Parts: sequence; C-alpha cells; structure tokens
Amino acid sequence: MSRHPSVKWAQRSDVLYLTVELPDAQDVKLKLEPEGKFHFSAIAGSEKIPYEVDIDLFDAIDVNNSKASVGSRNICYLVKKAENKWWDRLLKQGGKSPVFLKVDWDKWVDEDEEPENQPASDMDFGDIDFSKLNMGGGEGLDFDAAGDDDDDESDTEEEDAAEASTGKVPDTKDVLSADPKDAPDSKA
Repeated sequence: MSRHPSVKWAQRSDVLYLTVELPDAQDVKLKLEPEGKFHFSAIAGSEKIPYEVDIDLFDAIDVNNSKASVGSRNICYLVKKAENKWWDRLLKQGGKSPVFLKVDWDKWVDEDEEPENQPASDMDFGDIDFSKLNMGGGEGLDFDAAGDDDDDESDTEEEDAAEASTGKVPDTKDVLSADPKDAPDSKA
C-alpha cells in the first residue's frame, strides 16, 4: 500500500502549479494525459516507502508544453492548460478535496489580480511615479523648519550638569556659547 505525499497547487489562467512535497524522492515517475490525468509515483526515505498520487484534473492539459523539476525537497510541475481559462477547482469531481491536497498560498493569485500579458516574475512598474504616491506621511512636512523649534523641553547634558551644580537653570545662550577653557575645575 502506497502513501500520499502532500501536494500543493496554484493556478493562473494558462498554467497550473503542482508541488509534491517529498524530500529525497527517488525513482520519480510522472504520467500526464491530455484529458487531465495526473499520476505521480516515487519512493522516499531510508525504508524506501512508496508514494503515489493519481488525480483527475478539472480540465484538459497540454502535455507537450508541461514541465517538471525534481529537487532534493520537492518535485515541481508546471502543467500547461489546454485552454487559457481559470478553473473552478483543481479536481474534476466536486465535493471535498483529499486531505493531501493543499493550496499553495506562496504562488496563489486571484483571477481578478492576475497581471494581463505579463509573466508573474516581471516587476515592471511602467510609468508610475512613486514620489507622487502618499505612502505614509511625507506630504506637507518642512524638515528645515522642523529643526528650528525653540520650545524644546528636553535639556542637554550641559544644562542638566549646570543645573545640578548651581541649583539654578542656566540660560540656553550661556550653555551653547560656553568655552571649555572657561569651565570650572571639577577637582576639589
């Protein structure tokens, strides 16, 4: 009796992404049929446990333009759909999906969010001027005027030290214009 590996899926209008999560898979076999049959088998682990997935996809696929990539942690399939249209679900039969099938949220894109005529990895932002977008608070701030705040209630270290030694609050001009040579000798 073979086990079912975890299978994650996502789609675009033209392709289906299937990722079989099976570390150290050996003797990987894949059979795709144009009417939408997907059969996967492999062995994995030190005990050479057999794994198998046999599902009927929702619609027809283009076997010749589909691709597979076997990695050390998973097997990725890029299955080309026969028609460029969104499927209502992954499997032909309705109802609840098998427990080993999960949505691949890392690759998932909603139908209305799919970029038109662009590959998913293309990051072309066209003629968007990002400086014109209000992205959180830069609008209306004058950074030069923000530094001229005389009503600052925080004290400098010099003001705090002078207040502690004399018991009175010094004038800001006295602290800022003080020459280090004029400072009292702290040795007593």
